[in-house]
Amino acid sequence: MTETEKRLAKYTTVKLTSDLSVLSDNQRRMIPLLIEAAEAMDAGFWRQAYGDKEALMASIDDDATRRFAEINYGPWDRLANNEPFVEGIGDKPKGATFYPSDMTKEELEEATAASEEAAEKLRGLYTVVERDLGGALTTRPYSEIYDDLYQVAAEKLRAAAELAEDAGFKSYLELRAAALLSDEYYESDLAWMDMKTNAVDIVIGPIETYEDQMFGAKASNEAYVLIKDRAWSERLAKYAAMLPDLQRGLPVPEEYKREEPGTNSDLNAYDVVYYAGDCNAGSKTIAINLPNDERVQLQKGSRRLQLKNAMRAKFDRILMPIAGELIHAEQRGLIRFDAFFENTMFHEVAHGLGIKETITGQGSVRSALQNHASALEEGKADVLGLYMVNALHQRGDLDDTEIEDNYATFMASIFRSIRFGASSAHGVANLIRFNFFAEMGAFTRDEATGVYRVDFAKLETAADALSEKILRLQGDGDYEAVGAFVDRYGKVGEILAADLERLSSAGIPVDIVFEQGVDTLGL
Repeated sequence: MTETEKRLAKYTTVKLTSDLSVLSDNQRRMIPLLIEAAEAMDAGFWRQAYGDKEALMASIDDDATRRFAEINYGPWDRLANNEPFVEGIGDKPKGATFYPSDMTKEELEEATAASEEAAEKLRGLYTVVERDLGGALTTRPYSEIYDDLYQVAAEKLRAAAELAEDAGFKSYLELRAAALLSDEYYESDLAWMDMKTNAVDIVIGPIETYEDQMFGAKASNEAYVLIKDRAWSERLAKYAAMLPDLQRGLPVPEEYKREEPGTNSDLNAYDVVYYAGDCNAGSKTIAINLPNDERVQLQKGSRRLQLKNAMRAKFDRILMPIAGELIHAEQRGLIRFDAFFENTMFHEVAHGLGIKETITGQGSVRSALQNHASALEEGKADVLGLYMVNALHQRGDLDDTEIEDNYATFMASIFRSIRFGASSAHGVANLIRFNFFAEMGAFTRDEATGVYRVDFAKLETAADALSEKILRLQGDGDYEAVGAFVDRYGKVGEILAADLERLSSAGIPVDIVFEQGVDTLGL
């Protein structure tokens, strides 16, 4: 097996389909239009992550390497800490293409200190930083940089809106089309929050900031085309309303939980039938918590979308084989899809807990913690999701699983997500948690067999301790303290490295790639 074939073996292919019989004729006609809009965002993410896709592909001689470049949106292996795999390619720029290649972090910080207006533009979610003729840093808006692609996406969204039978969805599509051309997303985010009954949905635009590993400031182009699973969604509807009570019970002093989460949050299950851009690069998202705009979250909460078909694929093809290798035989029977679904679901709900603004006057948590913000936020959501699961079990609101199922499944999932690597915010978050839990004795490892056993009582204690630590770090907005925390716990030790290698040697994939599109759906 060649090196490229080994890299490709990290992924297993999944066909993205759904039951289209539940849709009306107009809804089925909308889906190809939404996929075309998503394809435009896919091309936009290529420009952000690498630059000229066609030039890169033309420079690669073999089909296997070209395919791997497609999966990674560039010549860097996202599951191997962005290690280059094309000859002659150097390290991936921390700021991708969002900043000049010769710009230093210190230079941008100095420029943002010049004025509040300069800081707003240079750190804006929807601007690319460039140099003017004199070499000074300046910006151009996304709507100008990606105009050709955004125009296509907007046209397709407007065409889909003409077919929309749901008034809320029609309004959202029209507002989102306008937002792509104006860089003003607030109104379309509010409209997206107000949708409750539409069977077809699309998440589209520059959204997450994971790709900007220099500042975590720039949003990346992406899209999901979705079909609602009404039966599963009905099971979930009651949980979002519990957020205020759960916020008040967080294991931190009052000042770290003073914000009141919105109660209009929406919790639903979907089949995803198309991924594009950032969400399709490397490790694939299986749940969504949006919008990211703190103003919208405080006013209306957020929508949590569980991508059930993708989640099931990861559980069956990756998590269960991992459990067979690394979890003690006495606890393997506790690893269940319903527990995996609950843990993932409450991870997304838990993004709404804690605080969005620092208590030290340093602005938002995201701006204060910069490139560390995403990993810390994902770590917070993981442990607070477990806190929520425990609280709901105690209240008798979860009856499909036992708490031991959730804990054992949570432990196995740590190994799954650590394999995403240090270039992934989720990978870093899980690595930190593994080392923190190890320090607190939340699990033991049998040296003879190399399998892990969860100590359920100690895992609960460790989760509460890590929750408090992360919530304090976020509230304080102390960038240096967070950096030290990540440096201490965000490392792969020799034993863990050997165990992860066992998974690779056993042929267990790290993640999934998709067979997707209009032809796959039979449209």
